[in-house]
Amino acid sequence: MKRLLTVIFVFILSLDVSAQKKMTTQDSIKIFYENLFSTLKAKYLHKEKINWELIESQTKQDLNQYNTFQNALSEIKKLFDRIGATHCNVYYKQNKYSATVKNISKEDYSEQWKKKYDTKPTFEVKVLNDRYGYILIPAMLSFDISASNIHNIAQPLYNKIAETKAQKNIEGWIIDLRFNTGGNSWPMLLALYDFLGNNDIGGSLNSDKKQESKFRLDHGKLIEKSKTISFVHPTGELLDEKRVSIITGLFTASSGEVVAMAFKGRSNTNFIGQSTYGATTGNIACKLPFNITMALTTSYDCDRNGNYYEKIIPEISIFKQDNFDNLLLDKNIQQAIEFIDVK
Repeated sequence: MKRLLTVIFVFILSLDVSAQKKMTTQDSIKIFYENLFSTLKAKYLHKEKINWELIESQTKQDLNQYNTFQNALSEIKKLFDRIGATHCNVYYKQNKYSATVKNISKEDYSEQWKKKYDTKPTFEVKVLNDRYGYILIPAMLSFDISASNIHNIAQPLYNKIAETKAQKNIEGWIIDLRFNTGGNSWPMLLALYDFLGNNDIGGSLNSDKKQESKFRLDHGKLIEKSKTISFVHPTGELLDEKRVSIITGLFTASSGEVVAMAFKGRSNTNFIGQSTYGATTGNIACKLPFNITMALTTSYDCDRNGNYYEKIIPEISIFKQDNFDNLLLDKNIQQAIEFIDVK
């Protein structure tokens, strides 16, 4: 009898533990989504246009089907689709949750682009024909936006450009953003300080597209309002009067578009390639429960003159004529060289 009671006790205990696990999972889901909605309602760019009561009700109903926390995160996609949060992302462990992404057909980009993209391109600085500087700036994602971390990323990139500038007599520069699919634009802008000089380079607009803030570079410092975001230690002469060609593509998005916008209004600059993806809104990093981070859209991006662009449309359109095996055979590069060579 004692043994039977023990078995019964263990069985009941196991049921209690199972129930507790289920309750804990549901509690975790509830806590996370309550925090997510609270953050969206407080800071999301289009918060005033959303029927939050309806959206929350729909989401809560949909969440009832999940018995694991991670599976419940798949509802983020549906939520972001409902509120038009096409540029928001949620990061948990190795996973990213976002709205339905815009479909880009294989017919719209070249095999050369895909081949290079598959190599996971990194930052490059090289000289073409001993006369033309070439800089490839890929995506760069970092949630550590401290001044020291941004500096630690930006300074080595800046140094590569500065070394090339010092060693070669470069007639003009080509900045390739075709693989810049997003991330943090601050180290990119600081790396390009010599080309942008001591000027306003962009800013943020509110939901009514009224300017709220400006970004500027000043002697190697990136400044918003009166706050220094980060810095590089500049060396040598500025290149803010040199001819620069910006190459964009269909996958140039977010930070890539911010970098392109920073060159809008700059003299001796042209834009070549394909229209960009169209993620020209500003995101901030928000901490959510359970070590989850959200990139939350809070503003529109603008150029130094306060102009907003849904996409960056190049002045010279080049379609599927990339060549990353031999850049001098790349039609985008050829057009850039023509621009640089104009006297």
